[in-house]
Amino acid sequence: MVVRRAMAPCGLVLLSLWLCIQSVPISMDKTKEEPLKEELEPPQSAETGLHYDRYLREVIEFLEKDPHFKEKLKNANMDDIKQGKLSKELDFVHHNFRTKLDELKREEMGRLRMLIRAKQDIQGGNGRTVDHQALLKQFDHLNHLNPHTFEVEDLERLIQSATNDLENYDKSRHDEFKKYEMLKAHERKERLNAMSEEERREEEQRYEEMRKKHAEHPKVNHPGSEDQLKEVWQESDGLDPDNFDPKTFFKIHDSNGDGFLDESELEALFTKELEKVYTPGNEEDDMFEMEEERLRMREHVMNEVDTDKDRLVSLSEFIAATQKEEFLEKDEWETLDQKPIYTEEEMREYEQHLVNEENDINKKSEELYKQREELERKQKELNNQKIGLQQAVEEIERMKSSVKEPAASVATGEGVPVVPVVPGDARPPPPLGHQQRDVPVPGHS
Repeated sequence: MVVRRAMAPCGLVLLSLWLCIQSVPISMDKTKEEPLKEELEPPQSAETGLHYDRYLREVIEFLEKDPHFKEKLKNANMDDIKQGKLSKELDFVHHNFRTKLDELKREEMGRLRMLIRAKQDIQGGNGRTVDHQALLKQFDHLNHLNPHTFEVEDLERLIQSATNDLENYDKSRHDEFKKYEMLKAHERKERLNAMSEEERREEEQRYEEMRKKHAEHPKVNHPGSEDQLKEVWQESDGLDPDNFDPKTFFKIHDSNGDGFLDESELEALFTKELEKVYTPGNEEDDMFEMEEERLRMREHVMNEVDTDKDRLVSLSEFIAATQKEEFLEKDEWETLDQKPIYTEEEMREYEQHLVNEENDINKKSEELYKQREELERKQKELNNQKIGLQQAVEEIERMKSSVKEPAASVATGEGVPVVPVVPGDARPPPPLGHQQRDVPVPGHS
């Protein structure tokens, strides 16, 4: 239901969206850090999971290639970008890049028109009108009054749309997970209701054993705490926990070397903690719940560390967080199985929603069944009419044949008996089929 990787690198993409601001390089001892960089995987292209992701990434790609624009980005701060101040620099982008941006926008506008036409085709047979405004809202990153060229307003729209969407994306994932959990509980209740009393007792016992087995796991350290980071330092990085150094830790786990820990790089730090609770293949461990747990951990760290709320953790933010009292947190992290995901009221509302959906489906199914019966009845009538028409045509053909046959017989004389005629005898011949008698003629003996 939820693809985690579609949203995991949101921080990096948001940075890229805000035109890939280049942070000031951190001073490094190249002799010490170079071996670490060789072991790191090459950075992968991040995807936002947004409906206009392709258009977004293509705009970013071409803006990065302009030297003037890239130079301005180095000295810009996040607030300036969010407020659209940097968008004005688009006026100074090289003509070749502006031409390509114009082309990209025209392609995106073409995609929009294609979607509108598709929706019109789909709804055309239902007598309903197309809600153009609702459709255009899906493309509010485009200036529809100017469908041909890419201008400053387009860049502002793109930044604003992506910012709003990314900020609401996590919430939608939480809502989807809650529905998933409620549906799972509802289906379990339905299965139990369909069982006999003995089967129900055995199933409830098995479920309780699975729940207890899942809850039996090692202590889960608080995400972002000293114990949690030291565990990664020791088990993943193979370093002595007594020599833990926040700055070195940051550089090791800044996989793409951009000077920030994005959301994907942060979530990778929680793998060891999640492995304590979830094991793929175990019946009692739900991997969908594991991804929700990972999201909760990342959000917790972001709330504690990301002070400028740009969805990225800089080196200075990370170092500052390790100096807070919360960094020494020793309490165990409260996992999903230790806290309710939804309230009883939410469950009742969701079940009522399922009942309403089922009623709607049954109603539509009944309507479709009636339509099918009506179509079958009309088809039967048409078939009967067709049969009657065929019979009428055949009868007409037979009548035509019977009329032609006697006329042909008279013309040719075929089938008519020949009666001999005596010369001078004007009397009509006797009827056929009677024997002719001898009649005496006067004057003859």
